[in-house]
Amino acid sequence: MGTTSNISQIAVSGGKTQQRQLIPLEAMEFAAECLRTLAHPHRLRIVEILLDHEESVGELARACELPSHMVSDHLRILKDRGFLENERQGRKVFYRIAEPALGDILSCIRKRFGAEGQCRAAEEKARAAL
Repeated sequence: MGTTSNISQIAVSGGKTQQRQLIPLEAMEFAAECLRTLAHPHRLRIVEILLDHEESVGELARACELPSHMVSDHLRILKDRGFLENERQGRKVFYRIAEPALGDILSCIRKRFGAEGQCRAAEEKARAAL
């Protein structure tokens, strides 16, 4: 049985190759769990809103057009995973982003599925249906 290498050869411009350290599989497993947590349209919308500003449960519920108890469930899941933090101000609880890398993830989503990305995604879906 061969051993697996933690080094990957990647091609760069000019025909040169460069070595890059691969992410350990255990870290990839944790990343996959985190991505599964985010893989819900309402959670992504909540993250999108909170990347702009902190918000209360009630305001998030109105913005997402969901009952407050459902938003609270999504917020709890995101907070438990370490994506969000909260602060009580009087009777309201405000949430904000705790993981700055969420901005990069949403940026990828906007590029792929935003206004321009929707056309590309629709074209790919139509091709796949053929």
